[in-house]
Amino acid sequence: MHWLDNWLWGLPLIVVTVLGHTFALFAMRNRMVTVLARYYDDNNVRILFVLAMGFAVLLVTALLAVEAALWGAVYIALGAASDPAHAMLFSLEALTTFGHADVYLAAQWQFLGALEALNGVILIGLSTAFIYSLLRGAELRQKELR
Repeated sequence: MHWLDNWLWGLPLIVVTVLGHTFALFAMRNRMVTVLARYYDDNNVRILFVLAMGFAVLLVTALLAVEAALWGAVYIALGAASDPAHAMLFSLEALTTFGHADVYLAAQWQFLGALEALNGVILIGLSTAFIYSLLRGAELRQKELR
C-alpha cells in the first residue's frame, strides 16, 4: 500500500511543478530575450550580457528552490521528514539527484524521494533548454535588429 501512496502524492506533485515551471519559464522568456539581445555581441563578451544571463540563472534557481520547498512541505505534512530544515535539505538533494547528506525520509515515503529525483531531472532539463533558448533567442533577435 505504501507504493500506491507514494505514487498518489508524487505524480500530482510532478505535474504541478512541471506545469508551474513551464509557465514561469515561458512568462520570462520574451522579456529576457529582448533584454539580452540589446547586449549580445558575436565578437565581444559584454559585461551587461553576462549580468543579464546571471540574473536569468538566478531566477531559474529561485524557481527550483520554490519547487523543492513545495516537495519539502509535502514531506512535513505527510510526516515523512522530521522538521522543515531536514525536509528542505532532503528535497534539494533529491531534486538535484545529489543525495549526499545523511538525511532520509520515513521508510514508507522513500519511494516518494525517488519520484522527486525524477521530477528534478525533468525540471533541470527544462531549465537547461530555457537557458539555451535565451542565448539562441538573443542571438537571433540581435541579428533581426541589425
